[in-house]
Amino acid sequence: MNTFGLIGYPLEHSFSGKYFTDKFEKEQIQDCEYRLFPLEDIKAFDSLKEQNLAGLNVTIPYKEQIIPYLDELDEHAKAIGAVNVIQFTNGKTKGYNSDYYGFKDSLIDFIPEGLGSKALILGTGGASKAIKQVLKDLSIPFKVVSRKEGFDFTYEELNSKAEILQEYHLLINTTPLGTFPKVEEKPHIPYHALTQNHYLYDLVYNPAKTAFMKEGGSQGAKVINGLEMLIGQAEKSWEIWNRS
Repeated sequence: MNTFGLIGYPLEHSFSGKYFTDKFEKEQIQDCEYRLFPLEDIKAFDSLKEQNLAGLNVTIPYKEQIIPYLDELDEHAKAIGAVNVIQFTNGKTKGYNSDYYGFKDSLIDFIPEGLGSKALILGTGGASKAIKQVLKDLSIPFKVVSRKEGFDFTYEELNSKAEILQEYHLLINTTPLGTFPKVEEKPHIPYHALTQNHYLYDLVYNPAKTAFMKEGGSQGAKVINGLEMLIGQAEKSWEIWNRS
């Protein structure tokens, strides 16, 4: 039996478990299983990797913390500074980032060609790193918004100078705010300043329409959740695990 799985904490509402279980059944992929491995501490990875695994996905909060525990990093993952796929080959581990591919493909489909605008990335965690790399590669200028000082904008600055949003028409939420069951939560931005010329991309996918998306949609903004990105990154994970 080839065992694949997901590490992170918590994992109660994981997308990957059901996605891969359904994939194995629909595509009649034999002798494969996908399990959830909730790790309260990343140090537990050392014992987990002794379990003869075929491949792992990595989610919050370990996309950056996992890196020192791996034998090798793909060049792309090294440039991004975050890993969400681990390939196991002859007892060795190699880290990749499939978030990049999932986000890039879905973003290109979402925004009009030649949008010609700047982007705001909401959040500074591991998920935001792949998003930054995609925007760089697509030549979309961006700034980062954080609760903490030391980044381009704080949420307080954004709310005190709502006119900033006239310059940034693509807003990407990389935080977990609004994820089920805390569906009422959303990034603290000046939603009243949004217009029909804004595009809101929420990496959260559960619920399908987050509070962030609802608020933006009520102002006429175009909105999308993270489901397409997740499907894209999952399929890229499967491709990576099955490389010879």
